[in-house]
Amino acid sequence: ESPSPDAPLAARLRPTKWEEVLGQSFLIGPGGALLRAVEGSNLPSVVLVGAPGTGKTTIARLLARSQSAHLVSMSAVSAGVGDIRKTVAEAAARRRAGQRTVLFLDEIHHFSRTQQDALLPHVESGLLTLIGATTENPSYQLTGALLSRVQVYDLQPLTKEDLGQLLDRALVDQERGLGQQRLVLAPEARELLVTRSGGDARAMLNALERAATGLPLASAISAQLARQALSNPHLLHDR
Repeated sequence: ESPSPDAPLAARLRPTKWEEVLGQSFLIGPGGALLRAVEGSNLPSVVLVGAPGTGKTTIARLLARSQSAHLVSMSAVSAGVGDIRKTVAEAAARRRAGQRTVLFLDEIHHFSRTQQDALLPHVESGLLTLIGATTENPSYQLTGALLSRVQVYDLQPLTKEDLGQLLDRALVDQERGLGQQRLVLAPEARELLVTRSGGDARAMLNALERAATGLPLASAISAQLARQALSNPHLLHDR
């Protein structure tokens, strides 16, 4: 479903098709390992490893959509065994109706051994297709049993070129981006946004949106505005 026009810029610009995903062509470009799995219509359970803002959630959503599966999203920080049981019961009902269930588990490294053990049989049976996302090395965070039933993919940090391309998209897209404001990004402001966002696309777009807030039509975003937007202490927080 489309995000609300009032949603943050990063949410509005979240890719809705594979071609819009930046920086991960080795996985989802022509011949990429994940794309091959999707084309085979037999999506395996996977764990996506990468820094904040590299596209883990986006890829999970696109994978679920490619399978016409029902997507259940939860954070391992707040979810418990009870949530797993509820998800399993609903997935069983869906399977009887002929629909698959993909469970996107963000920050999967926060799941305890007990929680992972509760999840394991349903991943093993194929009732749930698991897509885990983590910033940590899964070899140290996941049980051997669960790890043996998933494919692990490392997402690459976004390059300056990737981030620059995303800035351009944000500035010209009239439907989802800031295109209607006809803003001009000063070269130094552009360099600051690209280099000081830590490779985090979401953080960079949040900073761009802060810099653009309240500007008259056809204004320039100066280096000073970019600096002020980047000085937000929550810039690099994942949530």
